[in-house]
Amino acid sequence: MNVAIYGGSFDPPHIGHEEIIKQSLKTLDIERLFVVPTYLNPFKNRFFAPAKIRLKWVEKLLLPYKKAEVLDFEINQNRPVPSIETIQYLLKTYEIETIYLIIGADNVANLNKWHAYEKLKKLVTFVVATRDGLNIPKNLQKLDINVTISSTKLRQELKREFLPIMIADEILEYYTRNPMNQKIERIINFLDEKKAENIEAFDMRDKDYFVDDVIIATTLGTKHGMSLADYLKKELKADGILDIEQSDEWSVIDMGDMLIHLMSPEYRAMYNIEEFLSQRDEKEQY
Repeated sequence: MNVAIYGGSFDPPHIGHEEIIKQSLKTLDIERLFVVPTYLNPFKNRFFAPAKIRLKWVEKLLLPYKKAEVLDFEINQNRPVPSIETIQYLLKTYEIETIYLIIGADNVANLNKWHAYEKLKKLVTFVVATRDGLNIPKNLQKLDINVTISSTKLRQELKREFLPIMIADEILEYYTRNPMNQKIERIINFLDEKKAENIEAFDMRDKDYFVDDVIIATTLGTKHGMSLADYLKKELKADGILDIEQSDEWSVIDMGDMLIHLMSPEYRAMYNIEEFLSQRDEKEQY
């Protein structure tokens, strides 16, 4: 069986993503296209819409395409997953002869930085989706896409015409209802600069929760977690901090209308509070 894999954050999905799906099914010699929403892109430190919501959007996006299906492997790992792991999972699960790995033209320059790249390139044939006039090496297969839009631009300025028809209303409602206000953006940028990982923000207004917003970030260890908490004490002093509970594995900063959780990787995996928060969001959304 010949398959293609197309991964991305889909935060949110847009007509450029849909065009890549259409062209892949039309031009590649494949029996199946796996579309893989990431839990978190290994080259990024945060996402905006929670993973389970992005997964549902992609599932609905693929309904008209019989040979395409969503693969939830990476989201189920609850962590950033290198492409090589997804490839190895598929090879163990299916009888596959050829794997086409679809990437954006903006990823070509950093391909050699991908985890286990030398091994990866022996397992797949790269297919590059054109974007913004970026040059694509002649030795790589090309997928001609004529849509110039990005998820980042869409989050900054939501426009219905750039959203797939079947999920446009849900996407517009979600990002309109969950805007990143200036304080949250400032905290997220600060945590990002201080090397926190897997930063997530949840809007809990109208969800029967005791604060309006929750931010969760993974620390690199005990000292890093303590340093982050100390930095935030100073950074947020003018914003008002009601209480701080600190431990080696988990610190919670209470700002009255917001909670900030700084968690070790082990504690974050153990308690999985983002799943609890996401379920509340899904109940509200769907």
